Amino acid sequence: MTPDRALTIAPAEYSLLTDLYQLTMSACYVGEGIEDKRASFELFARSFPPKFGYLIAMGLTQVCEYLENWRFCPEQITALQATGIFQNAPDRFWQILESSQFSGDLWAVPEGSAIFPHEPILRVEAPLWQAQLAETYVLNTINYQTLIATRAARIRDTTGKRAKLLEFGTRRAFSPQGSMWAARAALAGGLDSTSNILAALKLGEKPVGTMAHALVMAVGALAGGDENEAFNAFARYFPRAPLLIDTYDTVKAAESLAKQIKAGEKQVMGVRLDSGDLAVLSRQVRSLLPGVSIFASGDLDEWEIARLQREGATIDGYGIGTRLVTGTPVNGVYKLVEIDGIPTMKLSSGKATYPGRKQIFRRETPEINDRLGLMEEEARKGETPLLELVMKAGKQVKEDEAIVTIRQRAAASVASLPGETRHLENPQPIPVEISQSLQDLRNSWMREQNSVTTSPVTSHQLGNNPPPTQTHPRPLSRGETKRGVQ
Repeated sequence: MTPDRALTIAPAEYSLLTDLYQLTMSACYVGEGIEDKRASFELFARSFPPKFGYLIAMGLTQVCEYLENWRFCPEQITALQATGIFQNAPDRFWQILESSQFSGDLWAVPEGSAIFPHEPILRVEAPLWQAQLAETYVLNTINYQTLIATRAARIRDTTGKRAKLLEFGTRRAFSPQGSMWAARAALAGGLDSTSNILAALKLGEKPVGTMAHALVMAVGALAGGDENEAFNAFARYFPRAPLLIDTYDTVKAAESLAKQIKAGEKQVMGVRLDSGDLAVLSRQVRSLLPGVSIFASGDLDEWEIARLQREGATIDGYGIGTRLVTGTPVNGVYKLVEIDGIPTMKLSSGKATYPGRKQIFRRETPEINDRLGLMEEEARKGETPLLELVMKAGKQVKEDEAIVTIRQRAAASVASLPGETRHLENPQPIPVEISQSLQDLRNSWMREQNSVTTSPVTSHQLGNNPPPTQTHPRPLSRGETKRGVQ
């Protein structure tokens, strides 16, 4: 096998799909004798991509698969040892890798839930070395799938319920494996179907698609340049599939099809437009083919679709690819919030966090209203705790949900948001209330660190900004430890 071919990833190799420092830190934990201290890490986003007022949580299913199948085989351990990087690592480090199996708990919000800045999408509670080592894979999974599910939900919110939305992103996704989970996230976020055959069949869905310019060009060229021959050939085998009519002259193609329909020579179920001024062309095609569904594709996203709607486009469905599965990333982070029962927090300028294991308390009537508090707090009347126990002692205790269930939750979540949060331009995330207990814990932690607050905590709400920036605590003297950080 060549080195290039060796880059294909097998599920058994997922444990090594991580950053080096996760393993070097784990080795350090073992050397210091703290590897089995119970640690809690929470994944959340401090802020959102530009022009996003909410995120739709996605990726939990893949995280569970990863944690349940987490192993280090002898060959992997030998490969790590051969690097020479770990020559000073203690022998016990290799022993715990040999017997590795995720033994912790996983808490998470249900997939399809709307979440806001600083709200945990999930929390890993496990021996320190395990919780640390999970970071890279979990972030990769949640950040990417949450981005796609959010884009899908925004596109569905823009088009309304009647439009057919098709996922065409496989050729633009960041990897073949990524395209599979991208398709799932898109369907769960609100799209109707995917053109990815493997993803569709594995999800129990029916794949969808149209045709490409190559067929029109190939068959048409061999028939003396007549694209109607290409349409006729394709329709013989796939009579209900839309025809791609913009290879040469969109209006001319629509006029030809209209004549054939009127003469009773042909039935056309749909046409696709992939280039040009889609608003103008769709109106022209509609006038020529009034009973035919019109699909549009070609670098579409929620903003472009909104523009087409404002300009009076007559489009029944959209194929969305590149801009759905790529774009400005969700910058979720994975931070330690408790170690051995001791709350901890980060004080870095602009990156401060809240300490302790947290819970999102949500009230959904008439609109979403969230309170971020500590796990041990009681829900108020009308509130529902959003984070649920998904894995216990390394075993999944909450079954994976069907795509239709997640899609319905995403739609309901978006519908419960105020208009200013759903706007495509300058959206405003809902303010998240910070419970008094969480504020008290944070202030108490900072007092114990002899920190000076540069921006006093006076607000009980948290928007699309980090917690008030704090100065760094005084340097620790040699041999002194910082509470919560060992």
